[in-house]
Amino acid sequence: MLDANLDSRAATLNARYRNHAAVQVLRHALSDPDLGRVALVSSFGAESVVLLHMLSVASPDTPVLFIDTEMLFPETLDYQREIAARLPLTDVRVIRASEDEIAAVDPDGTLHQRDTDSCCNVRKVVPLERALSGFDAWITGRKRFQGGERKQLEFFEPEPPFRLRVNPLAHWRPEDIIDYMDENALPRHPLVARGYPSIGCAPCTSPVKPGEDPRSGRWRGSAKTECGIHFIGGRIVRGPVAPEPQPEPEVARVAPVAHLHVVTPVMERPAASKDNEMTTADLTQASTSAVPQADAPVLVRDDGFHPLEGQPDVSLPSDTDPDTLADHLNAAMIAVEFPAMTDGRGFTLARLLRELGYKGRIRATGSLIADQYAMARRVGIDEVQIPAALARRQPADQWLARADWREWDHRSRLAG
Repeated sequence: MLDANLDSRAATLNARYRNHAAVQVLRHALSDPDLGRVALVSSFGAESVVLLHMLSVASPDTPVLFIDTEMLFPETLDYQREIAARLPLTDVRVIRASEDEIAAVDPDGTLHQRDTDSCCNVRKVVPLERALSGFDAWITGRKRFQGGERKQLEFFEPEPPFRLRVNPLAHWRPEDIIDYMDENALPRHPLVARGYPSIGCAPCTSPVKPGEDPRSGRWRGSAKTECGIHFIGGRIVRGPVAPEPQPEPEVARVAPVAHLHVVTPVMERPAASKDNEMTTADLTQASTSAVPQADAPVLVRDDGFHPLEGQPDVSLPSDTDPDTLADHLNAAMIAVEFPAMTDGRGFTLARLLRELGYKGRIRATGSLIADQYAMARRVGIDEVQIPAALARRQPADQWLARADWREWDHRSRLAG
């Protein structure tokens, strides 16, 4: 059984493999009982082929998760198929949001033009969280030379509350990447030669001029620098959530590559049962003076769980016309509805309310999860109302782990 203490496991693994090279770290760690179930997450981007090739040699049956946002460059899709066919990887899974998820928030495919965060959330963040729910660790291509928090990167690092990250290339230099590709005659992503050192979705990626930061072509002209899978509690990393009960995703084989799986989630919810209800003992409260009922909704604030109190003067559905928001600026409390965790329009409504000068309390209601708490706070939401069943699945400590949103606000950090 795996040690539940992630820090202890990471320290043990780092000590065990401290003097190993990248290939040896990958090969030996994949069979190490202290690591558990492992997947590699790959964008099939500019440098992805290095780890994919290493994995194909060390453990070709390890799952590889590729997120198809359905807005990728055709060249990326062609490159993904080329690499999947060329390397002897036997379990490449293409992860997508379901048709229902997309139809709910982006029926005409234009969400990226008005709300890039919501677009990334529904097409990338949520599908990846779901796909990683069955793994104890995941392999990344992060490296120390990329700077920032990565300067002290270790081979193994904890990703609370459930997983470890494995960074086999942590100590590599840019020239090591090039040398490995050359020595193994690995194909380059075709867009690299056309000025795309960092490659994301086609509508939000542009070529980079000489001397510019390699990621300057992503969401050019906006303050956005990350797609969302690298933010947990405001930190520029990717972290897990306690998964909601979901049926096993359907896996279908797709021609012409026989080992390419397409994973499309089934979005039906399990029937309610007493097992999903929360008892008073399950609540970690900021205050013991008021004890909520076992089946009562809970308010999440920066200091923990609170019993539900107060009634909003106005409740705004996610499809509220932004032009009508000015009509509600005198309300003491406004509720912003989130009908699904994949629907990020409520974030935009809250941000617009604050930009219009609204000084009252904003409460999020509906289907937000712990990983979205920091984003909610950054756009001006004061508290999140969650049902008792969710509070039981994601107790207060998981929400508190995302409550340091001020210190780690990425836009403030970028501004210096």
